[in-house]
Amino acid sequence: MTEVQRPPRDADAVVVGGGFYGAHIAAFLARRLRTVTLCERAPALLTRASYNNQARVHGGYHYPRSILTSLRSRANYPRFIAAYPAAIDRSFTKLYAIARRQSKVTAGQFAEFCRRIGAPVQPADAAQARRFDADHVEAVFEVEECAFDATALAQAVSAAMDAAGVQVCTGGAVRAVRAVRAVLPGGARRLRVQWGDAPGEATDADVVVLCTYSALNDLLADSGLPLVPLVHELTELALIEPPPALRGLGVTVMDGPFWSAMPFPAAGVHSLSHVRYTPHARWPDGGADGHAVRGDAVLRALPPSHAPHMQRDAARYLPEMAAARYLKSLWEVKTILPRSDVDDSRPILARPVDGAPGLVTVVGAKIDSVYDVEEALTAMLDSDGIR
Repeated sequence: MTEVQRPPRDADAVVVGGGFYGAHIAAFLARRLRTVTLCERAPALLTRASYNNQARVHGGYHYPRSILTSLRSRANYPRFIAAYPAAIDRSFTKLYAIARRQSKVTAGQFAEFCRRIGAPVQPADAAQARRFDADHVEAVFEVEECAFDATALAQAVSAAMDAAGVQVCTGGAVRAVRAVRAVLPGGARRLRVQWGDAPGEATDADVVVLCTYSALNDLLADSGLPLVPLVHELTELALIEPPPALRGLGVTVMDGPFWSAMPFPAAGVHSLSHVRYTPHARWPDGGADGHAVRGDAVLRALPPSHAPHMQRDAARYLPEMAAARYLKSLWEVKTILPRSDVDDSRPILARPVDGAPGLVTVVGAKIDSVYDVEEALTAMLDSDGIR
């Protein structure tokens, strides 16, 4: 990638947001268009939601109540691994345990679900199964699922942008995107990305892709454009040092109000998340509910940690978790589409914005779902005749 202090005055496409989605999409667009610029307000790439998450590369196992999400995971999983091999951690055994009570699927249903989506699964060996409390766990399965190292992923996607010729500007926030008709030597551009206070601090482009995740409606509101109905959660991901016997394991207990303990390769530790205790606050955003809460303000006033509650509940199912040592927590604003509350699905959103031709909003819930965005953007560009 080419690092620039200020974005250029003109580009075929501008990508706003330097998380994994933004960086990957910028490289994708640059293989099709001549000039692509990526703008990220932080000093470095992949330092927010792309880092502050469970680091799971989803193989489809997590979504037995959403066949579509699971099938897309099965399709995207090998593509992501093949594209970013240096960031992949396969060094652990991944176990899925089905809770005996309160689970929304039984062990038999989970095994059948895996068969239907073509996901490799087998009963865990007896020694692994004995780690779990039989009063709380019906069955334990061994699956094929890996983790990613967010730091290595940042290096890999930066190399991809470099190879594609993407210009990258970090440390400056985009303030608004406007629909215009700017007449430039190469023709007319349709959008203006305002990244500074002065009128001249702007980039004119044909295509602008907003990959700002939880800040998506912040930018749309500042631009006077229609908002996207979203749901936000203030989330806590606990980082722990697992006891020696669990260091080579990743564990998910499901399907309902349960938890996961996964290797977190970027820090050489494990993460611990819990469906009940990871979310601390929740609010709707956009549509008829308006736009009043900004995620950055929420992150400046953090509540007490729920890590002790996560660990105590995890130990009911896997007693060795009681010996884990809490290190610290990563806090982030997680953003999902309202429909996910119904079926636990994790669809991507890639759609044009009314009133601003060429402007596309992107929200993705899983890091390997970026290929669904590629397909959506390809269809939009083809229909628009943009090459």
